Amino acid sequence: MKKLIGRKKELAILQTLETSEKSEFVAVYGRRRVGKTFLIRNALADQCLFQVTGLGNANLMQQLVNFNISLQKIEPQNPIPQAKSWFTTFQQLIELLEKNNNPKKNIFIDELPWFDTQGSGFIQALEHFWNSWASARSDINLVVCGSAASWMLNKLINNHGGLHNRVTKRIKLSPFTLAECKAFLAEKYSVLDEYQIIQLYMVLGGIPFYWDEINPHQSAMQNIERLCFAENGILNNEFRHIFNSLFKNADKHLAVIEAIAKKNKGLTRDEIIKDAKIANAGSTTRVLDELEQSGFIRKYTPFEKKTKNSVYQLIDFYSFFYLKFIEKANLLEKDNWLSAIDSPSFRAWSGYAFEQICMYHSSQIKQALGIAGIQTAISSWRGGAAQIDLLIDRRDHIINICEIKFSINSFEITQKYAAELRNKVAIFKEETKTNKSLALTMITTFGVKKNSHAAALVQQSIQMDSLFVD
Repeated sequence: MKKLIGRKKELAILQTLETSEKSEFVAVYGRRRVGKTFLIRNALADQCLFQVTGLGNANLMQQLVNFNISLQKIEPQNPIPQAKSWFTTFQQLIELLEKNNNPKKNIFIDELPWFDTQGSGFIQALEHFWNSWASARSDINLVVCGSAASWMLNKLINNHGGLHNRVTKRIKLSPFTLAECKAFLAEKYSVLDEYQIIQLYMVLGGIPFYWDEINPHQSAMQNIERLCFAENGILNNEFRHIFNSLFKNADKHLAVIEAIAKKNKGLTRDEIIKDAKIANAGSTTRVLDELEQSGFIRKYTPFEKKTKNSVYQLIDFYSFFYLKFIEKANLLEKDNWLSAIDSPSFRAWSGYAFEQICMYHSSQIKQALGIAGIQTAISSWRGGAAQIDLLIDRRDHIINICEIKFSINSFEITQKYAAELRNKVAIFKEETKTNKSLALTMITTFGVKKNSHAAALVQQSIQMDSLFVD
């Protein structure tokens, strides 16, 4: 098995199961392709007595047959009758487990939401299995995972019925950080530098499955061209498959994603309803909630605004890149991506994508600024003709106004740009009426070129290497 990169906290939780003095019910959830199954199999190694994976878009009988095949592997010599209900199936599992003398019996159910087909009674059977049998013992470790984060949260972790508060440990598996991606590539003996890794992160995000396809002997741009624009590139048609595998009737989810992707600053709920042409109803709230819980969008309240002014922003790097470039590419032409470098659309996309990278690595930014121990609130702000994409509002009465710039060389603050910065800070101070001190902070790839404008305006400056801190 490949080496597990990162995931130290998550791995530690799973490794405590063997010494626990009670039965444990562990729920692992996160975005599709984020590495949930790999983590669990790495942690439990060959210690799983029973494991099964749900089938996508399968009916009740197909799921039961699938489960039965896995049951049969516990005792291959003894045929197990095919059950016609989940209650019978779980009873068969109980009987097999009771025969086993292992001090800890590890059960791994992968893609749990897929078993919950309409009217199947799966949830009720799972409740009965745990409540009436497993929880009364001390030797059962039930580990389940699923990519449908909304299902895992609403129907399992936050269940208000028989499974209420039954999950003993929960693990939300997040995408890799830049540091983890760098470590991942190091295992492939890659010589790509931090600038190249950031370029890849802008497209792939921190999704390990995508990073596993990186050719360490190609540049970032060559890898992107091959993976996203070649006729057989694995990311060429990944977009709709992701949503169709996660959500039933995914058309609304796709409409919302496509609407939000058109506005880098994000959209309010009312704007989404208008632009996506969907109903102002509870079903729209559910779609937005599912997309947020699954890690595709974020809901945030701008600086000193009320919750009703909340904005939804697309934060899934691959989805954003797909809608900006891959969807519009002509696959019959070569070098779709390489020929787009330094175009206006490339500059606009790379600037926004780098801002999102910085937002995701806000803890690393705080550490670089020397304020890791200070309580802060991270937000954005828009007012008048000015906008600030990253604000760090500090408990020590200081606000870091962060200007984020992606460039191939050190960034130069010209006289014109210096005037824009002064105007932006002035508008922010006037419109927010804040009495806190304002610290203009530059976050760039290769630093800020020293000149009189930088010396007069910039209080702190950090560059991309600070984002790679583990």
